[in-house]
Amino acid sequence: MKDKQLQRGIYELYANDPERADQLLWGRQVDPITRRGFLKKSSLLAMSAIVGAHIPFAENMPGGLIPMAIAGTADEPLTIPGKPGLVVLEDRPINAETPAHLLDDEITPANRLFVRNNGVPPTNVVPDEWTVAIGGESCEQSMTLSIADLKRDFKAYTYQLQLECGGNGRSAFNPPASGNQWTFGAVGCPQWTGVRLKDVLEKCGIKKDAVYIGYYGADTHLSGDPNKISISRGVPIAKALEDETLIAWAMNGENIPQLNGHPLRLVCGGWAGSTSGKWLKRIVIRNKVHDGEKMMGDSYRVPCEPVAPGSKVLDDKMCIIESMPVKSIITYPQTGISHSLGEKLVFRGHAWAGDLEVKELYVSNDFGATWVKAELKSPVNRFAWQHWTAAINFPMKGYYEIWARAVDSQGHSQPMVVPNWNPKGYLNNACHRIGVTVV
Repeated sequence: MKDKQLQRGIYELYANDPERADQLLWGRQVDPITRRGFLKKSSLLAMSAIVGAHIPFAENMPGGLIPMAIAGTADEPLTIPGKPGLVVLEDRPINAETPAHLLDDEITPANRLFVRNNGVPPTNVVPDEWTVAIGGESCEQSMTLSIADLKRDFKAYTYQLQLECGGNGRSAFNPPASGNQWTFGAVGCPQWTGVRLKDVLEKCGIKKDAVYIGYYGADTHLSGDPNKISISRGVPIAKALEDETLIAWAMNGENIPQLNGHPLRLVCGGWAGSTSGKWLKRIVIRNKVHDGEKMMGDSYRVPCEPVAPGSKVLDDKMCIIESMPVKSIITYPQTGISHSLGEKLVFRGHAWAGDLEVKELYVSNDFGATWVKAELKSPVNRFAWQHWTAAINFPMKGYYEIWARAVDSQGHSQPMVVPNWNPKGYLNNACHRIGVTVV
């Protein structure tokens, strides 16, 4: 049961928006800058009472901000064997994200990698009997290869490659978007070992009219109908032929976890995770944009031009998501900590920018009025996330929020507010933030 004082404070603060109060009390992630129930400055006293401290930079606080100290506090009853601490958003299909503070490792451990599935994973997998077929209208010679064939006939490579669900951050969009209400944790950056997709495709032969590749996996449709496909997406041929695009059989030197695609999957770093097909059984080289399941309509597409929130967008006005936008996350400390006045507090985390690199990373403790430049490491290889650290002093006791903002190599910066609304809630790269109480 929630603390009664907290309950009373939240319902007082949101007297005109009981639905928002219920969302907060039961832990549903809310908008970093909400568009409903805008707070007035007169509400700051009530807000300070709820967080339990004075808010020194309250005059800089954007209207409607929900303090991290009261956002997302519900207990999570569901668990996934082998992935302790992940927050389960859905159990059919299984989808779960990783709290930010559990993503602190520079190389994401297997037990910390998020799970995003569309169908039911195959069971009773026998790796020695697993094969992947290569074909399609733009393939010169179709082939079927076993995992042993891949290991014997092609050179193996290991890269640390960042994967992020296209809907990571969906919970912040308003009007709400359908789908799993991801907050910040549908992202990870393990090491992947496998063969380059381009080496396999070139052995089969790529016709001059090749435009795209598509994949098919062994997961079954939720309906159980063997004629229905859960997901079949792909990437342009240029992305498929990049050195870092892999057919992978290992993660961090071990078998890929079953829920993450064992025994074989594609890894297309820097693009929406849905392009990295799991339980890989077939790849097709296409002479047109792949038209498999979840390639059409509004699936993994956003409006080609900005639209008003809640708008109906025609399919022919939607564009396929490719490279993911610049983004960052604070992994240390965990939100909600207390810190002693007079001592610098060290923060750290990761940043990434799809096909690009992150050039700069900044942190703020005054709701974005001023920013401190962080120390930022270079990626270990292309498509790996970058690690950053920063230290901040606090001028007085009270409740603060630390915001992180990354800037990519082309000068694109993370927005402080949720970016362009879209029907499926994709590509939210607003600043990540945590709450700190200085005592």
